[in-house]
Amino acid sequence: MPKVADFRGEKDLQLNEHTLSMRLERVAAHVPGGARLADIGSDHAYLPVALMRRGAIATAVAGEVALTPFLSAERTVSESGQDLRITVRLADGLAAIKPEDAITAISLCGMGGETIRDILERGKAHLSGHERLILQPNGGEQPLRQWLMDNGYRILCEEVLRENRFDYEIIVAERDGPVVYSEQELYFGPLQMQARSPAFLVKWQRRLHQKQKTLGEFARAGQAVPEEKVQDVARQARWIIELLA
Repeated sequence: MPKVADFRGEKDLQLNEHTLSMRLERVAAHVPGGARLADIGSDHAYLPVALMRRGAIATAVAGEVALTPFLSAERTVSESGQDLRITVRLADGLAAIKPEDAITAISLCGMGGETIRDILERGKAHLSGHERLILQPNGGEQPLRQWLMDNGYRILCEEVLRENRFDYEIIVAERDGPVVYSEQELYFGPLQMQARSPAFLVKWQRRLHQKQKTLGEFARAGQAVPEEKVQDVARQARWIIELLA
């Protein structure tokens, strides 16, 4: 289960189970009170430990596929004294969840949207369909939203935030389908298109600049770039221009 740009343990910010990053604080805000949480790709297990310290959740599973972060999570949980209420498991994705856990919320944070999508797809057998999904992809939001739509999950809340010079999104969804989103809604986020928050608009202003720069590079490269790729980027640029108009 490869991760993409997982920055949840930034040492320069001295993050720990007491001081979460801005992104994890926003993820924490979407975990229902009293939830039975599965934090998949938990890294240091800062999120479940912080929520347990605050009395915000009933119990948690911290799942990790790699040995080093698994051991880090075990250490964090042990040192917090939460061993009886937080279970740390070495497992691939949602395989960390057992039926007896009766999980009501699943968080997947700090990895690419395609990776989160693949974890959800591979782990379908471990989903009851009654959990809230709290997802914080580092890019790749469009294919992740596509999976949610294809599997009957309605997006309940979306946020854009900027931290350490990166734009991040949080997507909260529950199975309440069927639901249909347009291509543009899958690209931008259906609720974010309506809310048009300052952070959202600034993000897409930056993205438009990037798309226009890419198109300029394509033009200079001439026939070396497949026409289909040029048209795809051009279409995205048009969508962003329409969004910002």
